[in-house]
Amino acid sequence: MPGSNLEGKVAFVTGASTGLGWQIALTLARAGARVAITARRSERLEALAGEIEGFDGRALPVTMDARDPDSIRAAVGVAETELGPIDVLVNNAGIAIQKLAQDFTDADYRDQMGTNLDGYWFCAQAVGKRMIQRGQGGKIINIASLLALRPIPQLVLYAMSKAAVTQMTRALALEWARHDIQVNAICPGYIETEMNRPHWRTEAGRNFMRKFPRRRVGMPEVLDGTILLLASAASDFITGAIIPVDDGQSLM
Repeated sequence: MPGSNLEGKVAFVTGASTGLGWQIALTLARAGARVAITARRSERLEALAGEIEGFDGRALPVTMDARDPDSIRAAVGVAETELGPIDVLVNNAGIAIQKLAQDFTDADYRDQMGTNLDGYWFCAQAVGKRMIQRGQGGKIINIASLLALRPIPQLVLYAMSKAAVTQMTRALALEWARHDIQVNAICPGYIETEMNRPHWRTEAGRNFMRKFPRRRVGMPEVLDGTILLLASAASDFITGAIIPVDDGQSLM
């Protein structure tokens, strides 16, 4: 993709220990970025760093709890000390708790919103402040969800958190435009990861998949092109965009 070379750039990826975050970190590193990979599971981060170093990339594992503002600020500080100023933030850490609305507990609410919304906000604020102080702009990419646009039963808290992320994206894009910081969101459709792979092998999962326009789910690499677009100079004229990458699933 023209303009998508990230040589000399520093990226910060949350929720990098599995699934989409793992793939996003690989994609950014292959494009030349030095990548701070963050999550709570340090052993998984070390494995990812090893994979990135296997193709001569640079990765810095940083243990971080996306629910804890102090942990976030400390991780951002470590990343900038070790790698340099952050040019690209990818907010990806997330969880999905599936229950009927009336059965969610107070703890469910705090865990869901703490990871999927609070974590995004505190990461964006911590990195955004540094980008503003540096005065050289930057890119913030929020991973939202198809369910921010089209909710389904039993995932009301997840849908709420992701819808809030899309509005946060627009508001930050408006406020930080004068600082040359582009803030955009991706709304992935149903993508197979190690966490949900067993479901898609069940009869219920296969029946649900047959309702999709193209009767399939994606793999994590289907986001590669959009990630590279939004992380690079190719997106300098794009901000406040909410981009579905869902194989037409939102058309159902």
